[in-house]
Amino acid sequence: MSTLTPSLARGRGRGGVAIQIALALVITVYLWLFLQARSQIEVCVLLVVAAVAVFAANRFGLTGRIEVATRSSPRAGPWCALVGTLALIAVFYDVHYVLLLICTVLLFSTACLGLTVQFGYVGIANFAGAAFFGIGSYTIAVLAARTGIPHLLLIVLSGVVSAAIGSILILPVLRTRGHYAALVTIAFGILFQTFVEVNNLLGGPQGLHLPGISTFGYSFSDGLELFDQDVSFYVPYALLSLVIFAAAYVVIKRLERSWIGLSMDVVRTDETAAATFGIHIARWKVIAFMLGNFLAGVAGSVYGMMTGFVSPDNFTFSDSLLLVSIAVLGGLGNPLGLVPAAFIVLVLPQKLQFIQEYRFLFYAVVVIAILLFRPDGLLPRRTRQFFNSEVPR
Repeated sequence: MSTLTPSLARGRGRGGVAIQIALALVITVYLWLFLQARSQIEVCVLLVVAAVAVFAANRFGLTGRIEVATRSSPRAGPWCALVGTLALIAVFYDVHYVLLLICTVLLFSTACLGLTVQFGYVGIANFAGAAFFGIGSYTIAVLAARTGIPHLLLIVLSGVVSAAIGSILILPVLRTRGHYAALVTIAFGILFQTFVEVNNLLGGPQGLHLPGISTFGYSFSDGLELFDQDVSFYVPYALLSLVIFAAAYVVIKRLERSWIGLSMDVVRTDETAAATFGIHIARWKVIAFMLGNFLAGVAGSVYGMMTGFVSPDNFTFSDSLLLVSIAVLGGLGNPLGLVPAAFIVLVLPQKLQFIQEYRFLFYAVVVIAILLFRPDGLLPRRTRQFFNSEVPR
């Protein structure tokens, strides 16, 4: 077994941090250029540059060096992503459309963190993600209009309601497996959309209007002025979305590294073996399903307050497939891959509007190409390691 001296290990760690900082800087600059691109030529050139950069990285072994760097310093990547996101929010402080895209990416990524727990950790196929996202939106719409509860607390309560309803759905899911369990979640998603369409108390097909988030006497929708500059009202929503995603990410990563995550991995890998060793399969499935739906409900509540309107058309089965595609494309079971996957799925079609209906065809080709060359997703989840063989213990 090869070992490294502590000084050499620290040197490799510092090198890994430097590589990740440089990579984050390049990606942040590229996203800045891509988000502000307006002409057809600019978007096409940037897409070609991205394709050439990925090909060159694979051709000259840069991808392998980046993977080694992330393994040597696993905490640097999330911090670099956090700083890069804050930089983008600061740069586009007065551009409503770009900030709305950033908020949408962060909130959908938060919902997909819940799918990561369900799909990637315990193996529950949930095709009703948009339904639980919608439950959070409708819950906060009703409670904000009829109660005086602070909005920040309502966001948490929306997640609790979503998790509670999910605990009812888990009963038939536990009695089925594989594609039969997936069919149960599909049926629930369709049932939810039908229910809100015919329920006049929830606005029916016309939907409901929501107020903006207000906390400590400040309304997010009013916007603000900073250093004699008008700041978009989406900036507070972007910062709140970032805080929620970061908190959810930390919780999910700690859960993954704990004995709870280990038990969930065993349940996903082989239920028979898990039961043989005394692992309570139903318990971990219920916990994973409720936690995932709680995150979806929280994300949906913030999204509803940000857009100011919810309707049944926003939570269809196709939206559930959108969430599933983000979770799979990012790397099933790897939370870090959700943000780039959400950016591709949500932002890329918006930037390709100049080719009209053909943009969805091009977007589909891009997704298929990624899955062909990266069948495990953009950032596949690494095999669980219990010991570090490179650093002496």
